[in-house]
Amino acid sequence: MKVKSHGKIFRLLSTFLLIGVLGLLFACEEKESPAEKVYVPPGKFDSYYAFLSGGHSGQVQVFGLPSGRLLRQIPVFAPDMAIGWGVDEESKKIMGEYTWGDAHHPALSETNGDYDGRWLFINDNPNARIARIDLKDFTTKEIIQIPNVTGNHASPFLTPNTEYLIGATRFSVPVPNRDVPVESYKENFNGIIAFVSVDKDTGHMQNAFQILMPPFDYDLGDSGKLVSYGWAFFSTYNTEEAYNDLEVNASQKDKDFIAAVNWKAAEQAIKEGKFKEINGVKVIDPREVKGIVYLLPTPKSPHGADVSPDGQWIVGGGKLAAVACVHGFEKMQEAIKKGDFDGEVMGIPIIKYESVRVAEVPVGLGPLHTQFDDQGYAYTSLFVDSAIAKWKLGTWEVVDKIPVYYNIGHLATIHGDTVKPRGKFMLA
Repeated sequence: MKVKSHGKIFRLLSTFLLIGVLGLLFACEEKESPAEKVYVPPGKFDSYYAFLSGGHSGQVQVFGLPSGRLLRQIPVFAPDMAIGWGVDEESKKIMGEYTWGDAHHPALSETNGDYDGRWLFINDNPNARIARIDLKDFTTKEIIQIPNVTGNHASPFLTPNTEYLIGATRFSVPVPNRDVPVESYKENFNGIIAFVSVDKDTGHMQNAFQILMPPFDYDLGDSGKLVSYGWAFFSTYNTEEAYNDLEVNASQKDKDFIAAVNWKAAEQAIKEGKFKEINGVKVIDPREVKGIVYLLPTPKSPHGADVSPDGQWIVGGGKLAAVACVHGFEKMQEAIKKGDFDGEVMGIPIIKYESVRVAEVPVGLGPLHTQFDDQGYAYTSLFVDSAIAKWKLGTWEVVDKIPVYYNIGHLATIHGDTVKPRGKFMLA
């Protein structure tokens, strides 16, 4: 009897153990940990490279995704003793007179609106420069100085076939620079939107032309795509044109602007000789050449200006707003054709807000920058909320929001600023 009893108990325990083991196996299959999802075994390649700016190090870091491994550090604007960058004569010649920089916005070269893997461009904010890195060997090949630009923060943003790198001034100055009273800021100071041409075969950069702009602060930009090809869009704040106590005086208005630039029309104006030369660069004055720039009212202190993959929508992220403002490219074209304006600044027409705005998406507090995936969703960083909002293009519905636990600025999805986003991962 005892033997039978033990046998029954053993069989029962065996059954329970088997069920338990199977349950554990099923649980493992169903609940893959975050670490397992991004694990890349030794000897295997990551799916993607992430090129991240190094800020005041003046360098670019290359990380693997999804592993997060640091694969390479590329010296650009500052010496690197480990590889002799800035020490040998060749690299010293490329670096020029500066031995430091503040690198902000890496931009990959594009063909037909998607990355082509040839070059990486990176800006130097304080010294108004752009560098080109060859992705055949991950080394810096060229650095160009941009005249008339002070604070090259809104840079570099590429046109869809890398015809131009576009940048704008963070801080307005007298153009040409001269000794004038700061109290005459509105009359004597200007911003600049600069176009740097890129040779399609060699990548060689040259200053092509510039557009004189009102003395706003220009933060970031994006080029039009597909239906909006030939245009570029830059966020602006301090449209009050203040020069002191900026925390108060530069945040008075409920709306600032996104500057919409018709760079194809600007090209034609240059061909027709409608420019003046300042410090060796051809400069277009919008007071004299019409149809080059328009201003789109955008709430409030917009930092992001991001174009959807199909080129239809321009998303403005107002750092002091609670909504992401979406403008429609077709609506903008219709408003321009009808002359549906609400005044002008320095000869630049201001399009009526109701005539260009498509939606105000209630993403949360402090929206900044927006990226896109391959499923028709947009992702907006929220500086004040310390979160990321996910919302649907077309319906303008917020479908998700996740905390980031710090004051997020930039974010990036895979190919998230191209005509063909890949989704899969996001860096916050």
